[in-house]
Amino acid sequence: MNRAIGLAAVLGLAAIGLAEPANAGVEKLYILNCGEGPAGDISRWSPGVNEGKSMDFVDNCYLIKHSQGWFLWDTGIPDAVADMPNGLTPADPKAVTWHRPKKLAAQLEQLGVKPSDIKAMAISHTHPDHIGNVEMFPNTMLYVQKAEYEWPGANNAPRFKPEHPVTKLEGDRDVFGDGSLVILATPGHTPGHQSLLVKLPKTGGVILSGDAVHFKSNWENRGVPANNVSKEQTLASMQKIADRLTQDKAMLWINHDKAQRDSLKMSPESYE
Repeated sequence: MNRAIGLAAVLGLAAIGLAEPANAGVEKLYILNCGEGPAGDISRWSPGVNEGKSMDFVDNCYLIKHSQGWFLWDTGIPDAVADMPNGLTPADPKAVTWHRPKKLAAQLEQLGVKPSDIKAMAISHTHPDHIGNVEMFPNTMLYVQKAEYEWPGANNAPRFKPEHPVTKLEGDRDVFGDGSLVILATPGHTPGHQSLLVKLPKTGGVILSGDAVHFKSNWENRGVPANNVSKEQTLASMQKIADRLTQDKAMLWINHDKAQRDSLKMSPESYE
């Protein structure tokens, strides 16, 4: 009887070993070019500072290979902008004139990834430079904060197609349940803004800022854009990110910061 129990235990452990891949968790992270262009006056993101100063912005998307499937963070400026010779000109001259040097679809294709291969996706928030290609993935589960999903759009229009599969979050979420990909609720820029903690096996921890902060000096000085929905929430979210950077020994990758982006490896190169 004891031998039978022991054999069963060994077989059970073997089954568990087969069920869990040796490289469980995040395997690779690719930084995709999802837009770039000049901002007319960056003081709109740092009131009282940088008056009249222009700066080049970038717009990143991130494709993450997890042992349980592909995950996409943000979708950038619409791919259609790549066909506009003068880019997407804003109504406000202080804002960013966006260009799309590379289409998202082409960058995925270069990696051998089809839109239907994306198992799950999330957007940091619903401003146009982050949701431009959401419907390239009509059947992919979308993770978004409930507060963001229900935030009325222009003329009270919904921010997503009602038929798009969605998981509405109310706070942080460990996407795959292993701690390697954690959505962090960081409201303030918008009602349901969120950031993403990625734990890479070789690179270590990285927090993808979304628009919790727009460029390095704003992070260092805790600058809050004038158009954010809540200054108090923004500052609290910055502190939450700072605490997680310490706790997880992570780096902060600031989405729109061109100087930082230019120091990083872009797809088809990757981080492991």
